[in-house]
Amino acid sequence: MPIEFTHVPGKPANGSFFYDFAETATKLSLIEDAGFRKLVVDDPAGLLTNMDIAAQTLDRTASLEVVLTHWAGVVEPTVAARQLAALDTKSGGRLSLRMLSEPLDDSDAEARPAGHGAVWQRIDEYLVLLKRLWSNDKPFDHEGAFYSVRGGFVPRKGPHGADLTIRLGGQSGTALKVAGKHADVFELAAGAPDEVAQLMQRVRSAAAEHGRAGRLRFALPVRIRPEGWSGTFDHKTVDVSGPPARLALALLPYASRGIEEFMITGIDRPGEIARIGRETITLVANSLARHEADTPPPGTFASRSFAGAHVR
Repeated sequence: MPIEFTHVPGKPANGSFFYDFAETATKLSLIEDAGFRKLVVDDPAGLLTNMDIAAQTLDRTASLEVVLTHWAGVVEPTVAARQLAALDTKSGGRLSLRMLSEPLDDSDAEARPAGHGAVWQRIDEYLVLLKRLWSNDKPFDHEGAFYSVRGGFVPRKGPHGADLTIRLGGQSGTALKVAGKHADVFELAAGAPDEVAQLMQRVRSAAAEHGRAGRLRFALPVRIRPEGWSGTFDHKTVDVSGPPARLALALLPYASRGIEEFMITGIDRPGEIARIGRETITLVANSLARHEADTPPPGTFASRSFAGAHVR
């Protein structure tokens, strides 16, 4: 079972990981070399800035995939579909779309629909339109609860077309219904391994209603804290601290439950990035490889599990 690591930049004092892109380019190269497969672009400046940063990141890296944070209600679907198709083309297949239910900054959103259900209804309609615009071969009209489109058409489709990877999260029944319909990657809420496994099952059940249960991958947000940290926990992330071997051991129970991606935040300095890549990522990958090699074929007795695995 391959495990991917995604770097999630923090919010430094100047407000942006991408504040000085010359310095950022050096970090991007280090992130790529350290074994991270993806980078989340989630800048406080907002959606249009995110698109520009994504384009620069794709230009400055060779294999790093860009997870572009996005939300409905800022750009019309026809405009967003063209911009995202152009980015997808530039990326050569290295772009995915991370949909949030709320914008990062109130000033970057138009008047929001009232109520939790309406927010997710708008996201659903927005994604339906994006996918249709990325796949249709002639213009179409659409009249919905939130969007009106006349002659909608994107002449230059991206290489993914309507199969651009969509990432969603949430815990409510309404959010899970939309995720079950659209998500290729589901970003989980923090919790103990068994709690996370229960949420995964709820998401799979929602996806099964659309015949998509087998398409889902699961990502877990993880914050790496300094050794000896004793502060308050972040309820949005699984908080871990300690030397590389301890960090790896903390992640393995989640991997055993089907997590295929760890979204790592809390490491933005070059030395931290290199150390996590050189040690923790390698330890997790090696431990999983050993576990798979030691796991008997289906139908035979398994002699050991992750609960008894040790990282050396």
